[in-house]
Amino acid sequence: MKWYNEAVFYHIYPLGLAGAPKINDYGEPVHRLNKLIPWIDHIKEIGCTALYIGPLFESVGHGYETTDYRKLDSRLGTNEDLKEFVSICHEKGVRVIFDGVFNHTGRDFFAFKDIQQNREHSRYLNWYCNVNFYGNNEYNDGFSYENWGGYNLLVKLNQRNPEVRDYICDVIRFWVSEFDVDGIRLDAADVLDFDFMRALRRTAEEVKEDFWLMGEVIHGDYSRWVNGETLHSVTNYALHKALYSGHNDHNYFEIAHTVKYLQNMGNLDLYNFVDNHDVERIYTKLSNKAHFAPVHVLLYALPGVPSIYYGSEFGIEGKKERFSDDSLRPALELDDYRDALKENSCTVLVAALGRIRQKTQALSYGSYTELQLTNRQYAFARDFDGVRVIITVNNDDCDAGMNLPAGHAAEYAGMLTGQKVSVDNGHIQINIAANSGEIWVPVQNGQEYEKVVMPEVRMPEEKKTVSDTEEKAAEEINSQLAEPCKNETQKETEKVIDLHKIPEEMSVEELQHAILAKMAGNGPVTDQMKKTVTDNIWHDSLVNWLKSFR
Repeated sequence: MKWYNEAVFYHIYPLGLAGAPKINDYGEPVHRLNKLIPWIDHIKEIGCTALYIGPLFESVGHGYETTDYRKLDSRLGTNEDLKEFVSICHEKGVRVIFDGVFNHTGRDFFAFKDIQQNREHSRYLNWYCNVNFYGNNEYNDGFSYENWGGYNLLVKLNQRNPEVRDYICDVIRFWVSEFDVDGIRLDAADVLDFDFMRALRRTAEEVKEDFWLMGEVIHGDYSRWVNGETLHSVTNYALHKALYSGHNDHNYFEIAHTVKYLQNMGNLDLYNFVDNHDVERIYTKLSNKAHFAPVHVLLYALPGVPSIYYGSEFGIEGKKERFSDDSLRPALELDDYRDALKENSCTVLVAALGRIRQKTQALSYGSYTELQLTNRQYAFARDFDGVRVIITVNNDDCDAGMNLPAGHAAEYAGMLTGQKVSVDNGHIQINIAANSGEIWVPVQNGQEYEKVVMPEVRMPEEKKTVSDTEEKAAEEINSQLAEPCKNETQKETEKVIDLHKIPEEMSVEELQHAILAKMAGNGPVTDQMKKTVTDNIWHDSLVNWLKSFR
């Protein structure tokens, strides 16, 4: 068990949060990093135990075009400021990881400047990939080179060059000796050389016990990067996508399928998030803002290490723009949110989930078992050391009931609502409120749980002139919507059952065969159809749920 297995991360993009200028003039240091010191207490108050902060080091612009790996960006302050900042974090029990931008440097980095000056005779010629003096670029260097993402501002390092490898490993040693950092998030890890990452892992094991390496990886089999030789974790973009689109589409099958897909990669402790400095804010992405609650319950309860991006605990908006990420990386004043833990339901929920995560080991180490799954309701268990914790979420606008297999306890309690339910024949019958989630734990010694105010939908007010006819029509629609939701659900379910000609007495296996026959029509049953029925959409839990309405 390592510190990072139980961590709850807070993610800060410092140049944005501190309000630094977009362009670095390399002038006298401005001590903006000190403005972030009050945020350390806030990080603790919302239940976070670790901080991912970066990029931090000298660069000309957004921070990912490094000029000097050993000097804090002048727009943020001095190395002494960073040393003090990390020290305060440690005093308050917060681990710190830096952004390590080791795939490329900026054009102001000393090795690249030497190539500009000495051209073919530069001793650093092989520090970069594919330097070609028969080419040119938009800067009119008189040579071309490999870059990252098509941006010549980001010059790709030759990671197979032993000098480059040793230089970067020495940077890591410097960061630990100078700042006492606890780990590194590797930028663009999905394009880093694997032997280079193995060298970084060996250095990590050398410099500090439990030093953590987490990589930015978008697609692919994450186990290629997460293993005993390379990295400890990577960014879980697969789950990130499923969490918001699974709610927007009322499709919990997408989320459950993604979890199984990730589980098949092995026992990976992935870095889970719902937004960051490169993607839109979760509050912006959600079609129904009330889904903020079930999304975050899943973020904290599914396997992996949860992370909150600064400001999102307040439910702020942030839309990605075509030529700028500024709206995703805003300057914020903590004083503007001083009452958030009392008045902002998003903040209250995130803080509660942070506390729950810290004192519930099953959420960090427990196995995963799917218990029930429909488009709009989803339940699973995390089992650890003989204790079963049950998680339930509901993306419907109406309450829902669930009957779920429980652990060896007489009673369960919801850690968010405080609701208690008895175990009857090994099951609990629970009611989950509309657009909400709950974490159910066995009751111990009559322990009480506080009720948490779940996020409410915040819709902008629209000022309209409504005619009598429109008002009457609206009243009629509202009266229809006021009918019990279960009746509508039951009607829709009956349609599905009728469509597939499902008799009451059919077993689950027979039901699956019937669905296969319906899918195939007059044609053959393909292997892909079988896979869809058995592994993807028509899980046993859904089929049983369909039958429950008969």
